[in-house]
Amino acid sequence: MKTEIVKELGQADILLPRLVAEGVAANDRIKLRLSALQAAVQHARDPRGDVPDLTLESRAAGLAHAALVTLIGGAHLAGDDKVVAPGLAPLLKGIDSDILAMISAVAAGDTASGQQFDRRLASIRSAGHLDATPEIEIARIGRLTGVDHDGPDSLHRLVMDLHKALNRLAASHSEQVIAGAHVFGVLEADRAPIESFMRGLGETRPLKFNHPGLDATAIRAGDRLVIQNDIGTTDAHVIVIVVTASTVTITYTDIHLARAKFFVSLFDGRALKWSGLDKHAAAGLEDEGTFYLVTGSHEYGGPDDRHDLLAAIGASLVFLIDWNKARKLLRSWVAKTDAVRILEWAARQRIGHRGFLELGGNELLGAAVRSAAPTRIGFGERLDQVLGREAAISFLKACLQISTEALLEGQSSRLARDRIGADLVRHLDRVDSALLAMVLRQIGLARDVAALVQQSLAMTEPDPAAVKQLAERAGRIEQKADRIAIEARAEITRLNARAVIGDLVDRVEQAIDELEQAAFIASLTPAPMKPEISSALQALAGIGVTATEHAAAGLAAAAEVQEGRRADSEDALAAVARLMDAEHQADAREREITTLVFSGGLDVTASLAALELARAIERATDCLASFGHLLRRYTMSDLSA
Repeated sequence: MKTEIVKELGQADILLPRLVAEGVAANDRIKLRLSALQAAVQHARDPRGDVPDLTLESRAAGLAHAALVTLIGGAHLAGDDKVVAPGLAPLLKGIDSDILAMISAVAAGDTASGQQFDRRLASIRSAGHLDATPEIEIARIGRLTGVDHDGPDSLHRLVMDLHKALNRLAASHSEQVIAGAHVFGVLEADRAPIESFMRGLGETRPLKFNHPGLDATAIRAGDRLVIQNDIGTTDAHVIVIVVTASTVTITYTDIHLARAKFFVSLFDGRALKWSGLDKHAAAGLEDEGTFYLVTGSHEYGGPDDRHDLLAAIGASLVFLIDWNKARKLLRSWVAKTDAVRILEWAARQRIGHRGFLELGGNELLGAAVRSAAPTRIGFGERLDQVLGREAAISFLKACLQISTEALLEGQSSRLARDRIGADLVRHLDRVDSALLAMVLRQIGLARDVAALVQQSLAMTEPDPAAVKQLAERAGRIEQKADRIAIEARAEITRLNARAVIGDLVDRVEQAIDELEQAAFIASLTPAPMKPEISSALQALAGIGVTATEHAAAGLAAAAEVQEGRRADSEDALAAVARLMDAEHQADAREREITTLVFSGGLDVTASLAALELARAIERATDCLASFGHLLRRYTMSDLSA
């Protein structure tokens, strides 16, 4: 079918060497079939005689030996002038088909001769000599196999004349090999462009690994050099490049519209003029016989420009093999457009996707998920839903690169799987880091509210209006922190992150609520208050600020533990210990304030204000202490991973 597609493209010249080879093979088959007919007549006349052994001849011609033995051995007379034999009709059809193959080859190189041979075949057909019947007259077999130079035309004479014409064509188009391309009838000036195309092809050919394809053919056809490549095994997947004295023209066909667009995209930035992607039909193709055709042309400025483009064309072809298979696979892990984006990147980086497919593709990714993140990524769950879009794209790019490197360097598939699993863990850790950054923003806001409380209590002569403004600022900060918490929880759910991160968000949110409540109570606290109580409250507020700072330091250090930095794990655990100390200090200060209040000397309003203010700050430090316990668990789980 590759032959049919190239004919559809109007570039039959490039097919001449292949057609000549097919014609010569057809000649061998016809001769063997005619010999079988003669043997069938002989056996029908003398059933006791030996059936000739045509094993070697059958093998050389590519015909089924058993079918010929059955035909000859089963032949018998029907009356005095006819022979009946099993498989006779298919054999006659095969002869007719092979003659057409020979004429087609001659016509590709010499149209006039091809037309002459067509007329001779039509005459033989009209006489009924090639009618596919289950019985045949012995006289008709004689007319098919005989050669009477003085008598009427015969099939055998037609075959002999066709064979001579094919030999003349083969001699005038003798095969050479230039840089791995099979070339026919080329000029010395054609060598450089052929070598340029093959240089580009050779640079990326290793990336196809065990897949067939990329065989190149070139032929001189008048004023044109025609280069053709089959690319892969799909019938309609063909590229034909025509080089003239001023222009390089690419004609590309594909049954997949998306892959055709991808091919065109590989030449972005080059001065190629592309036609539209037109839909065509051809009998016998998959996908209902339809394919897409696009043509690109470039008027080159000189030999270097021409050679550069031809090399780029050659280098691009390997990235088309199994492209649609790779796109469908990636599409199950990321969005459709992102799957194409990954394949474009892999082509431009000379990495490709065949190595990834060679190592298992979907199974490779599934194994990485099962080993690295069985609880984070569910069956059938897309990576971009877990890692986020850009992280998922980055990970899949790494998978393609690791697979290609592993095969090119002779590494084991197990090592490739382990490297991919480790990269998945790193991407999951980066997801955690992004979420921890949101928690860190929360803590920063908690510190801001704690500082406002401390500022309110530090006023020697509180201005009610100023204290109220501080409380209002604390309220606005608390609302901002709530929005961050909501956003963080949504991301945790979307990315299926570790539950402990959600718990960290909750604890900081609770601490901010308590600190904002303390700011509100501070705005209501009557002044002046006993100096010793005021001093204790200021100290307690200072502990609240310090606790938020310890929490921030511990979280920042814990976020680095995933990168394997032992010093950061020690810093995180030390910050947690300081956070515990701050909570104990806050407990002590809160009890001190309670004792002072119960010692008397304050009215009911001042007493309640002092107690509620102290308890709110102390509850905030309790929340931060709980945050510290969670942070220790998070850090230890990373160290044990």
